[in-house]
Amino acid sequence: MFFNKKSLLDKVSACLQENDSTQVVAKLIANKAMIIDEKGATIKIKMPFYAPVWLQNLQLDCAAKLEKLFGKAVSWEVNHQVVALQNDSSKSVLPKIKNIIVVASGKGGVGKSTVSVNLALALAENGAQVGILDADIYGPSIPTMLGVKDAKPVSSDGKLMLPIKAHGIVCNSIGFLVAEEDAMIWRGPMASKALSQVINETDWQDLDYLVVDMPPGTGDIQLTMSQNVPVTAAVVVTTPQDVALIDAKKGISMFNKVAVNVAGIIENMSLYSCSQCGHQEAIFGTGGGKKLAEQFNLPFLGALPLHITYREDTDQGIPTVVKGESEVLSAPFLSLAETLAINLYRDLTIALPEIMITNLK
Repeated sequence: MFFNKKSLLDKVSACLQENDSTQVVAKLIANKAMIIDEKGATIKIKMPFYAPVWLQNLQLDCAAKLEKLFGKAVSWEVNHQVVALQNDSSKSVLPKIKNIIVVASGKGGVGKSTVSVNLALALAENGAQVGILDADIYGPSIPTMLGVKDAKPVSSDGKLMLPIKAHGIVCNSIGFLVAEEDAMIWRGPMASKALSQVINETDWQDLDYLVVDMPPGTGDIQLTMSQNVPVTAAVVVTTPQDVALIDAKKGISMFNKVAVNVAGIIENMSLYSCSQCGHQEAIFGTGGGKKLAEQFNLPFLGALPLHITYREDTDQGIPTVVKGESEVLSAPFLSLAETLAINLYRDLTIALPEIMITNLK
């Protein structure tokens, strides 16, 4: 009977894991990022990602049972330190950028740039240090969406560009370097070289996440990002209709071939919501993104509505998440940011820091 008795530590650990639908608590405990102080009735967490709603729900759901186990109210000590993650240990992380998330689609017109901008702002709203890179060389739209289309990068050393600040994040784009009306008539190699310069010749600040808004398709730009940049993961944006799903499959297959981890599927324009009466209708169908995720055994990260406000806000340069006027429209992106951050930590491995070797004379 004595040997079957669970320790307090085991009971507390079991309680926390039972109330965690994401299954990330087990990894936090295994990595010693979550430590249970039995004597002090304290749970100490060094959070390797930002997920305020998830953490709040975990605390509320466990409160009564933990108090019963400890015999008094439990206190939580939470500190945040986002970690660099990787799927391929042969890739080294960039010096100032912990995680690079590419947002891709198989075809244009699925709202990928709107998703990229609001996802980046949602990650920042949750607490992370975030940047966004506009990798769409032929049709850069991020400067307009962030309300900084007239900004011009400057350099403090004559070598590296300083990124443009907007709404609490930093960004860079080829759109800052060419006139809005100019057409980029470049062959693939030239476009790839331009992208490499924008990435490597930007003096990025220390970032937890760099969100990359990719151009549609599976061409040279995608290969440049996949093969020359230490991408942490890709997310694929699709709309529910069959035409978009067909092209999204090609995007997933491309990332699989170049060994880039696909973190999941986002279904955009899932339901049309009338701004006048609130009636919702599945104009482009429904459930396609979830079925695609199931087909490729990938996480379904969430469905985002089709609403005129998203378009209006980005046209004005104040995206919906940062504008903050509609909690209903901001909530899906904040939830998406949490889900993505949690899944990346749960499913990938922590990157080892590079060891600097100094030659002694």
